[in-house]
Formats: sequence, C-alpha cells, structure tokens
Amino acid sequence: MRNPLSDKIVTIKPSGIRKFFDIVSEMEDALSLGVGEPDFDTPWHIRDEGIYSLEKGRTFYTSNAGLKELRVEICNYLKRRFGLEYDPVHEVILTVGGSEAIDIALRAMLNPGDEVIIPQPCFVSYEPCAVLADGVPVIINLKAENEFRLTAQELEEAITDKTKVLVLPFPNNPTGAIMERKDLEAIAEVVIRHDIFVITDEIYAELSYGSERHVSIAELPGMKERTVLINGFSKAYAMTGWRLGYCCAPAVIAEQMLKIHQFAIMCAPTTSQYAAVEAIKNGDVDVERMREEYNQRRRYLMHAFAEMGLPCFEPYGAFYVFPCIREFGLTSDEFATRFLQEEKVAVVPGAAFGDCGEGYLRISYAYSLESLKVAIGRLADFVGRLKAERDRER
Repeated sequence: MRNPLSDKIVTIKPSGIRKFFDIVSEMEDALSLGVGEPDFDTPWHIRDEGIYSLEKGRTFYTSNAGLKELRVEICNYLKRRFGLEYDPVHEVILTVGGSEAIDIALRAMLNPGDEVIIPQPCFVSYEPCAVLADGVPVIINLKAENEFRLTAQELEEAITDKTKVLVLPFPNNPTGAIMERKDLEAIAEVVIRHDIFVITDEIYAELSYGSERHVSIAELPGMKERTVLINGFSKAYAMTGWRLGYCCAPAVIAEQMLKIHQFAIMCAPTTSQYAAVEAIKNGDVDVERMREEYNQRRRYLMHAFAEMGLPCFEPYGAFYVFPCIREFGLTSDEFATRFLQEEKVAVVPGAAFGDCGEGYLRISYAYSLESLKVAIGRLADFVGRLKAERDRER
C-alpha cells in the first residue's frame, strides 16, 4: 500500500509540553506546574454575556472576519492601550485562538524557501507552522545573560537575502522575558533597513510586571505597515477554552489571511465573540486583579528559588519562570522526569522550547499560591537530594 502520509508532517515532532501533562493527568496526587492556562474562571460578567447570546439564539455563523462590533472594540482597545489605529473592516480578523493567527499569517506571507527568523526558547508552534507553510526556520538562540531578549546584533547576523519574516514572541513563553521600547527601537531599525516583516505575538501583553507598560513594535515609526500583530483573550481574560484570538495587519496581508481562514475555519466561535465584546469593553478591572495576583506568585517564586540556591533570571512578563538546572548534570528531560516520578510534580523541560532551552525548566505560575507552595516545597526537597548526590560523588 502507498504511504498515506505527507513527508513534511512526519518530520514534525509533537509538542514537548503535552508529554508531562498527559502523564500527570493519570498520576494520583500529582501536581502540575506545566500548563500555561490561567487558574481563574472566566469572570462572571463575561460568561453571562456568552450565556445570554445562547438564550437569544445567536448560534449562527458570523462574517468570516468576525462580528463587526467586536472588531470595532478591538480597535478601540488597541488605540486606548497602545495608540494603534486599525481599520476594523479591512485590517482585523477574529481567529480560533492566537494559534490560528500564527498559522494563517505565515501561510499568507511565505513562498517556498523564504526564511523565517525565530528567536528561541519560544512557544512551540512557530517553527512547525513555518515548515508547514514551506518556509525555512532560522533559529536565534537567545542568551540568559541578555535576559533572553533579542538583540539587534543577533538579528543582523541571522538575516540573509532569503529572510522575509521575523517572529517576535514577547512577552515570552517560556522564559517570561520582555522587550522594552529601547530594545524594540533597535530591532525596528534592522527590520526596516533590510525590508523584512514582523509577526509579533502579544498574547501576554497585559501580563507585564515592570515599571513600564508593554510596548508593541507596531507602535514604532515605519513598523505598523510591515507588522502582523497577534493577540487574543485566552491569557489576559482567562478565556482559554473559548478559543478566540485576533490578528491586525495591513489590508494587503489581512485580505490573504482571510481567504485561508474562510476555507479552513469559516469563522471563530459565535458565542465566544459575543462574550469577548463584554470582556474587552468592561474587563480592565478583571485583568488588573489577575495581573496583581500573578505578580504576587512571581515574587514568591523568585524568593523561593533564591532560598534554595536555584539560579533564575527575573522575568517581567507572562506567567512563567525559567530556572537553570545545569549544575546537576541532568538534561532538562531527565530532571523533569525524575522530579515527576519522585515528587509527583510536573514541569516542562526547557528543551521542549528549542535546543537552547536545554538546562532549564519552564514552571508556570498560573496556579494558586497554595498549590505553588506545595509544589515548590517538593522542588526544594528534590534539589536538596540532587545536591547531596552531587557532593557524595565528588
């Protein structure tokens, strides 16, 4: 029988995030710090709007691009928060989560052989989506000494005459790293000079903890016309299961993204769109409340790591920490596997987010402070045993 499979899809590895999640789901009394999903319920006023839409029988398709009311509110939000102005009719598309937006942006923009620069460690979808769009991923290994930020020099050195797109994944999953305005200004200068495009994934834009607000590269002079901005409702509004994201792009790009969306999806979930109108209009207080609690958890983890002597740079975005475990002589997969087996706590090996993530762990603090305290207590015990083992071998 002929091989029924695509050679291209067979070469793509499954997500390294889900491996430990699947194991812990079947392990009694286990704790998971592995999944990047808020532990908060979607706020009631948002759920109520979704329920009301069902009661009113609003169960039909929306337009392909999504409810115009929601697209208008997204534009209002982006102008209010970042000073960005988009045309809700021609430059905004509602997608099934931010993940769909990543996929259709790359498929709309790439020709076979075009290079896509992807700074790693990063979210697991960018590289396989680039491959599926017949692009060539070019990986930049970010460095802890730079707080896992992308530098203009690193970008300059990665660009060739085949480069077309830079993926800019900040605030970052898995490191929690951010890019400040001065960092983005240096990146923008390189992007404009080499005439390339940017896909900026800003799904964690509202979860920034530094003294300065989040800055979008699309705000900078000369960048809006060469940037696809991706965001959504999953993280900031605790709406992961509603599966709703959006992208904003120049009309010439958005028009082609919409064609792919039409044929593959039709439209984003109708109920989710009605709920999202309420979220983006009246959810600022909810976002701030959740952000403050995440920040409390972040500070707790940094203090706990310092006490147990586990090196970790201080992250100022998203809800992840990325401690270094190289001193123990274990791969990140070995460390995570032993930790799960011996202490019944799941974390994600750093290598799941790119080769340069080896020697690190991703720990999510999208869990209650009480759960974090139990899990980190077990981590301290485990680290103590590893240090004792190491000392005995010397």
